[in-house]
Parts: sequence; C-alpha cells; structure tokens
Amino acid sequence: MQLFYNPDLLTTSKEITFSKDESRHIIRVLRKREGDILHITNGKGILFSAEILIGNDKKCIAKILKSEEKPRTRDYYLHVAIAPTKNNDRLEWFLEKATEIGIDEITPIICKNAERKVVKVDRLQKIIQSAMKQSLQFTLPKLNEPISFSDFIDNDFSEEIFIAHCEEHSEKKFLKNIASPKSKYTILIGPEGDFSFDEIQQSLHKKFVPISLGTNRLRTETAGLYVVQSIAYLHQ
Repeated sequence: MQLFYNPDLLTTSKEITFSKDESRHIIRVLRKREGDILHITNGKGILFSAEILIGNDKKCIAKILKSEEKPRTRDYYLHVAIAPTKNNDRLEWFLEKATEIGIDEITPIICKNAERKVVKVDRLQKIIQSAMKQSLQFTLPKLNEPISFSDFIDNDFSEEIFIAHCEEHSEKKFLKNIASPKSKYTILIGPEGDFSFDEIQQSLHKKFVPISLGTNRLRTETAGLYVVQSIAYLHQ
C-alpha cells in the first residue's frame, strides 16, 4: 500500500486536492489514473480511501470514499528529548528510524555541550512524515520546537523519567530492567560531549533515573535509537 499524508483531512472531508509535487508523483511516477484508489492519513490515526477524479499531473483531485479510525499499535507512550547532533544527517537518521520502530514525541534539547544550537524543524518534520508513510503508520509523532535543557527540565513530569549520561554512577541500571510496561516515558539523551555536571544534577533533583546503555560509548543518535528499541522490546 502506498500511503499519502494530508494533515487537513477530516472525517467530514469530501474531496482532496494534491499539491503540484504530489500530483506529479501520483500520475507520473506511480502511474495512477482516474478511478484508481489512493490511501491517505491525516496523521491523527485516520486512514482515508479516495478515488482519483481528475488525474492531472499538476492538480490531482480525489473523492473521499471512506474513513477508518486505526487503533494505536502500541500500548505505551514514548517521548525522547535529544540533543541535536553536530552532523544534522545523524539526527535525521535517528528520527527516521525511531519513527519506524515506534515513538510518540520528540523534543530537541539545547544543552551546554551541544555543538549544534540551531535546528531546522521544517526539515525534520518532513523526515518524520516520510518515515510514517513508509512504515504504514497512521499517527504522526509530535515534534516539538527546540528548547533549552534548563527550560525543559523545569516541566512537571508525571510519567516515568530517565536520563542516559556517561558519568560514572553506581545506581545506573538498564532501561529494560526498570521501566514499567504499558506506561508513559520521557528519556533524556545528551550531546556528543555528554550532559554537563550541572545538567546531570538538575535532572537528578527532578527525580530523573540514570540509565546505562552498556559499556560501549554510543553516539547521540545511536543512544537515542537504543532507548527506542529497548522500550519497544519491553512490549513485545
């Protein structure tokens, strides 16, 4: 199934007009014709079936035939707050793979040791949308605007909260051994230079639980994917 994305679709929508780029892709690349059926999601858990009425490669128009609510496939909620990587491609890689495996919310956090302070959210949003469509999911992960570590940590957290840092800590445990199944989690992943001492102390003061990602020192994006996979594994 080829899945398209349009956030403006409602269950009451009767018709959809695709953008010029999407129209060209549908007609020229996929070779769809009038009468063919397309599948579209609004990223809010709804799958739409639509029939092409006008198969124009500049303005493809389809009639909505039906909408179907698709239940969540995961019984947990995962929020990863991750420091932007120096190489933007690595952050994009993380977002793509995390979306494919299963993640609900991502927040770029600007830490003291972060080598990248500016994040192009529009570009990252497109990566997430593409990964959602490719993996045939119907709920788009939420991507928040970048926020400083201090401002993020000031939030009130009611979920299970963890921090993955590289400092020696005798009480570090593996995430899969301490996370409760079917829960809501927020997990902090630091920059290449790790969280600063003050940031770690702030997190501990807010009752974040330090976790171990093994004996190997991981890149930021690898650490992020590690925790996504660990939570997914916990719920298999």
